[in-house]
Amino acid sequence: MGNRKVAIIGAGPAGCMLARLLHLGGIIVTVFEGEEHPNFRSQGGTLDLHTATGLAALKEAKLFDEFLKHARYDGQYLAIVDKNLKYLLVKNADGPYNKIQERPEIDRSKLRKLLSHSLPEGVIKWGHRLKKVEGRTLVFEHTTLDGFDVIVGADGAWSKVRKEIDPDLVPEYSGIGLQELEVTDVENRAPNLYKLVNRGGVFAGWEGKRMSIQQMGDGSLSVYCSHVIKEADWMKPGKCEYDAGNIKEVAPALLNGLYKDWDPRLKQAIAMADGRCTPRSLFMLPVGKKWTHKPGLTLIGDAAHLMTPYAGEGVNQALDDASLLAKAIIGAADKDDEALDTAIHDFEETMFARVGPVQKLTAELMQDWMMTPGAPQSVMAVSMSRHVRHQLPWVLQPLGVVAVHSYYFLKNRGWVR
Repeated sequence: MGNRKVAIIGAGPAGCMLARLLHLGGIIVTVFEGEEHPNFRSQGGTLDLHTATGLAALKEAKLFDEFLKHARYDGQYLAIVDKNLKYLLVKNADGPYNKIQERPEIDRSKLRKLLSHSLPEGVIKWGHRLKKVEGRTLVFEHTTLDGFDVIVGADGAWSKVRKEIDPDLVPEYSGIGLQELEVTDVENRAPNLYKLVNRGGVFAGWEGKRMSIQQMGDGSLSVYCSHVIKEADWMKPGKCEYDAGNIKEVAPALLNGLYKDWDPRLKQAIAMADGRCTPRSLFMLPVGKKWTHKPGLTLIGDAAHLMTPYAGEGVNQALDDASLLAKAIIGAADKDDEALDTAIHDFEETMFARVGPVQKLTAELMQDWMMTPGAPQSVMAVSMSRHVRHQLPWVLQPLGVVAVHSYYFLKNRGWVR
C-alpha cells in the first residue's frame, strides 16, 4: 500500500505544483509533458497570485522565498478606463505586507520555470505527447506506460485525461476572440505608454471591445485586444481579412477598424507592438458541470474547470487544486486502494463546491465587460459588487455591496472623484 506511483499529465503550473508537493510528501511522481524540452520564453501575460490560494500553495511547497525574487508588488497597480481614457477605477500598488489584498504579479513563464526547477532532475519526462488514456494506461506517440495508482490530468483545455473520464465534457466557445500582442522595451521605445501602465495594468473597454495592457517583468508589455465575435475560427484565412499572425497586418487592421475611435494613448499599445502576435479564441467549460468519478483518474486546473480570464482566478484555483489533491493523496497513501480512491473522490466533490462559484463569477464578469450595453461604465457598480461578494465573508457582503453602489451613485453624479 506504500510507494504509491502517481502520473501527472502536463508540466504547467498546476502539474508542477502537484508534483512538488507530492515529492515533498514522499510520493513517487512522474510528470509527462508533450513539449520536447523546457521552454521558458515568454508564454503569455502576467499572473496575479492571491493570498488564500496561489500564495498559500507556494508557501506550502516551500517556494515562497524563491517566488519573492521574481514577484512584482508594484505590478498591483490597476486602472479601468473607457475608450476615451476616462478613469472609472484606480487601484494603486500595495506593499508586500498588505496580507489581506496582496496580489503580487509574476510572469507566467517565470512561475512555470520556478515550479519545474523545484523538481528533481528526471521527474519531468519531456517529449511525451499523450495520444489517449485507456483505463490507467497512458498511450503516448512513441510508447505505452502503465502501473500507476493515480493519473492526474493537468493537461489544460483539451485534456486527454478528461476525455477518458467524461468524453462529453468539452470546452465551449465563449464568443470572444482576441489578439495577443507584445511591446518590447517599452520604457525606452514608448515612455508615455510606460507611464500610463505604471508598472501594472490598464484595462480599457467599450461596447464589446476590450484592451488589456500589462507590464511584464522583462520590460515588455503584454497587450490583449479582445472583441465579441460569433465564430471561434474567426482568424482563419477567408474569414479574417488580414493575416492574424502578422503584426504588420494586424496593427493597421485594428487601428483602422475595431479601435479606430479610441484614445491615441491607448492605440499606441497597438501601434508600437513589435513582438509576438498570436490570435486566440477563448473557451470555457460549462459552469458548474461535474463529472462522474472514475477510479484512478482525476483532473486539476484548466483540465477540470477551464475559465475565461475575467476574474483572474484560473491559476490561483489551479494551484489550490494541486495543494488539496496532494493532501488527499499523501493522507491516504499508506491505506488501501479503496481509501485512496475515496480520498480522491472527496477531493473532487470539494473542488466542485469550491470552484463552481468562481466559474459563475467569471462568466458573470465576462457578460458584464464584454456583452453589456454601455460597458464598462454601465457595469462598474454591478461588477465591483460581484467581486465584493466573492471576497468578503457572507455576513459582511450586504454592507460591502451597499458601499459599492453608494460610491458609484455619488461618483456618477460628480459628487466624489
